[in-house]
Amino acid sequence: MPNISTANIRNIALLGHGGSGKTSLAEAMMYLTKATDRLGKVSEGNTVCDFDPEEIKRGFSVSTAIAPINFRDKIINILDTPGYLDFVAEVKQALRVAGSAMIVINAKAGVEVGTELAWNYAEEAQIPKSIFVNRLDEENTDFSKIFTQLRELFGVSVCPLMVPYNENNKIVCLIDLPHKKAFVDENGKAKEIPVPAGAQAMIDEYTVMLSESLAETSDELMEKFFAEQPFTMEETLKALHTGMVSGSITPVYSGSAATLLGIEHFLDYISDSYPTPLDKGVERGVNGPIEIKEDGPASIFVFKTVADPFVGKMSYFKVMSGVLKKDDVLKNLTTGQMEKFSHIYVSKGKKQIEVESMACGDVGVTAKLIDTNTNDTLSATGNEEYSKIVFPKPFHCMAVIPKAKGDEDKISSGITKLLEEDLSIRYVNNTETKQMLLYGLGEQHIDVILSRLKSRFGTSVDLIPEKIAYREAIKKTVKVEGKHKKQSGGHGQYGHVWIEFSPGEEEGLTFTESIFGGSVPKNFHPAVEKGLQECMSKGVLAGFPVVNLKANLFDGSYHDVDSSEMSFKMAASIAFREGLKQANPVILEPIGNLSVLVPDGLMGDVIGDINKRRGKVMGMNPSETKKGYSVIDAEIPQSEMGNYTVNLRALSQGRGSFNYEFDRYSEAPANIAQKIIEDAKKQAE
Repeated sequence: MPNISTANIRNIALLGHGGSGKTSLAEAMMYLTKATDRLGKVSEGNTVCDFDPEEIKRGFSVSTAIAPINFRDKIINILDTPGYLDFVAEVKQALRVAGSAMIVINAKAGVEVGTELAWNYAEEAQIPKSIFVNRLDEENTDFSKIFTQLRELFGVSVCPLMVPYNENNKIVCLIDLPHKKAFVDENGKAKEIPVPAGAQAMIDEYTVMLSESLAETSDELMEKFFAEQPFTMEETLKALHTGMVSGSITPVYSGSAATLLGIEHFLDYISDSYPTPLDKGVERGVNGPIEIKEDGPASIFVFKTVADPFVGKMSYFKVMSGVLKKDDVLKNLTTGQMEKFSHIYVSKGKKQIEVESMACGDVGVTAKLIDTNTNDTLSATGNEEYSKIVFPKPFHCMAVIPKAKGDEDKISSGITKLLEEDLSIRYVNNTETKQMLLYGLGEQHIDVILSRLKSRFGTSVDLIPEKIAYREAIKKTVKVEGKHKKQSGGHGQYGHVWIEFSPGEEEGLTFTESIFGGSVPKNFHPAVEKGLQECMSKGVLAGFPVVNLKANLFDGSYHDVDSSEMSFKMAASIAFREGLKQANPVILEPIGNLSVLVPDGLMGDVIGDINKRRGKVMGMNPSETKKGYSVIDAEIPQSEMGNYTVNLRALSQGRGSFNYEFDRYSEAPANIAQKIIEDAKKQAE
């Protein structure tokens, strides 16, 4: 890669629905610019961006890959992101360092859920957007229908740049509207042809839309538009650039990654009009905007980490300000660690090309930093941190059990390494249920994590459902006797107590004593309390911990010789078991607060599903952040949330999202409690 200035760098994230052809588009751009010597295909597992064994096996992207190309003295860093919702964390990483988002649409499928989500992600990231309608070489595609859908969804900022002309449901040529030229693909090269006579009406219609959008960017163009004067190519490119940076223009291109139709013209527009890292002037910081300086000491932001078992930890970064040079020493502003950049690389899929320096705005990778992770800022002289990526919370939970005995430590170590790589994973070693719990964004996400655990760290696991941490409590007050008496030669054992058990206000044990006359000496009271505390770890119904218990020691007796602390602990445990059986014991289940963000038109289905899960809807309000969406607040038992991530995705067509947090324990219905007790007995057998 040649040394290049910041003004000649373009960082573009490819987004879109799964199967829209993002990786194929990246491959086409690389092939056409001679970054590769063959046109790889996803189906054949030989693309530059889908190099991970999981991607080759599954036939789709599961992580963001970087593919830099050199086109007309510009460096275009393509960040190819996954299209499936389980891997949205990778999309968030790419958008944090991209200068613009290219949303790819499958011309046969049209505008899909992933198209809408990609638009929303780019909006959240506050970066310019453009659209590429792919796979136009296939029959029965309808660009005009897709364009109409785009305008209905996203407004008049959507404007046409390159549009297809079809006859008999088959593409005849592409029309470059600003140049007013038609061209076809000939062996991977664009060949200009005369504009078909039948295309003129379509061209006129789209040109008016384009001119209206461009005119919005300056008063001079607005005057020319009203005077019906054509815009020069220079004016068009400048207006495109201005409109994209301000967000008032979302250009739409079209073509085919498979046949390279339209790719070269598309690259021309990227080169001439797409935003550069300097256009914003500032980067988002934790405490406000941070000025971008093209020269001087470097500041970088780490947006992605890969745990490579052979190379070590690889840190992907963007040079946010200044110039990064080999052997520079930067301070990690998050951890305080001084880090030396002994080697810096440009990443091209799975290959790394070592470079001596990296310009402001460029994207690179380094290995074996001492204490640096995703979201860290490293700077030579500054002390301002860049704003961090907000990752989605994982709620899809499964328990992992090792296939080989004694692999628990190996599993924990492997998952810990993967946690550095993927911040949308959560791992909990639940000491109460004795389960290792793995949280992900969906079934595919969990499956990929386990596959990587096996391939990278050599350990295999099985998945079982999460055990719910139930509780037991009592509902009425009882007085019971506990007597422990044993004679076995020499000193015997004698402990005798009367205890009143009742529902308590505190979560644990509230122990009191109202002994009169010394029937149980004070030095044995702590033993009684300790005996009860130990018993509370296992209730009488299903062996779950007992909560909210009040116990008052009010009477008993002792023996001068045979009484001991152990004897009174035993007596207390006898009283506990008998007392709780008589005190109307119940099972308590964990209840959480569920907050669901869902399109207004799908609220009925989501509410119906909540009701089926024994949930109680507490309120519904229009979303303050998303137009056409509402927030449903509900209370729902944790035991009913096992597959909620998958179900909500199906019910809302992928548009819905939710948050769930534990709130309290509440009495389980009798039929549910009975099933819990039966299941517990089966497991104990």
